[in-house]
Amino acid sequence: MTETGSAGVVRVSGEGSGRGAARLLHRAREARLSGERGGVAPRAEIEASWDRAVRSGIDPEQSPGSGLLEADEIEHRRRGSALGELMPLLRSGLASIADAAQQIMVVSDTEGRVLWRQGNPGVLRRAHDICLEEGAAWAEAATGTNAIGTALAARVPVQVHAAEHFIRALHSWTCAAAPVRDPRDGQLIGIVDISGPAATFHPATLALVDSVARLAEAELRTRHLVEIERLRAVAAPILCRISGRALAVDTHGRLAAVTGMPPVDRLPLPKSLRAGRVWFPSLGMCRVEPLPGGWLVQVDESGGTEGPPRRVVLDLSRPRALAVHLTGPLGSSTQRLSPRHAELLYALFVHREGRTASELARDIFGDATRTVTVRAEISRLRRHLAEVLAHRPYRFGDGVRVEVVRPEHPGDLLPHSTAPVVTGARGRPGSG
Repeated sequence: MTETGSAGVVRVSGEGSGRGAARLLHRAREARLSGERGGVAPRAEIEASWDRAVRSGIDPEQSPGSGLLEADEIEHRRRGSALGELMPLLRSGLASIADAAQQIMVVSDTEGRVLWRQGNPGVLRRAHDICLEEGAAWAEAATGTNAIGTALAARVPVQVHAAEHFIRALHSWTCAAAPVRDPRDGQLIGIVDISGPAATFHPATLALVDSVARLAEAELRTRHLVEIERLRAVAAPILCRISGRALAVDTHGRLAAVTGMPPVDRLPLPKSLRAGRVWFPSLGMCRVEPLPGGWLVQVDESGGTEGPPRRVVLDLSRPRALAVHLTGPLGSSTQRLSPRHAELLYALFVHREGRTASELARDIFGDATRTVTVRAEISRLRRHLAEVLAHRPYRFGDGVRVEVVRPEHPGDLLPHSTAPVVTGARGRPGSG
């Protein structure tokens, strides 16, 4: 299928089996790879994806294979994903249809890692040849233009057919994918995809996948409303006995009940919230207690002004005396650090927005699959630094000011470290 766009550019789609359209699409692809911008181009969303693949350095002749996650890492991600509770719905809505259509259903996380797949046995075997299997990486940065990775990058449903794939080895495949978002906070939680041999292409596949993704979101919304009602039933009699300001929220901070103050839609919660005295920017110091499915938050009306630990100083100035200094409302303390823990804290300082276990594994080892080691080391760190370290993702907590004291010469920063996050910084001056 072709259409004429602005400036006389002919937009060509890989959909269908017309040989003319296929030849035009191949011409457009070869022109893009050679750096030319001719009169023939793919659909706008595919062209944008090709551009991203070129900028990422993807080799169009490479194998789509990738390093697979270990089985325990796949299981860990499954347990931590809201998609896990939706798999019965996805299997009934898509997997049986995919099987009948000689295709397979694939579900990935927000990094493009395949967590589940199901469908036609013959296609599952063929999928092994292109590494479309559990634990594989299908983000655009790993595999170029494909429905999972492109839907992940563009955050919209997308269908990629035949030569629209950037890597030539995928030209005999067709795929359609849609993002799934958590209705509680609007955050992306994964990608649902149907893939199969190119001959199984059907123009209605994308609409089917998108409809099932929206159905999954509706299921999450319904479950959330039920959970809120249960929490409200538990919290209401407790709030009736509280004279001051208090509110009950679910684990995402969504309001279930309130007393003594105007209602809010959502209370932003620290990622590592636990029972005890907790500082909330919007409320001040509060007492937090667990409730079934949420938290009871009581505002401390005593007028205290203490807050969370305010300052962390990561002292890397002396390689043989690595340390972290904490200063907070209850005083100061110092912890000696092993070289590995110093590397991890430095990586969290560089990436204040937070890092997943696989991202930290890449920062420290240059290998995103070494997540088991990272989690073990972070767990040891948090035994002493729980008040300043948060998780999901791993990061310094909200409101914590972090400084790094570096050696006088940048090249002496953790001199024995081979961690990419460290070696890349040795040539950059500055004290952080």
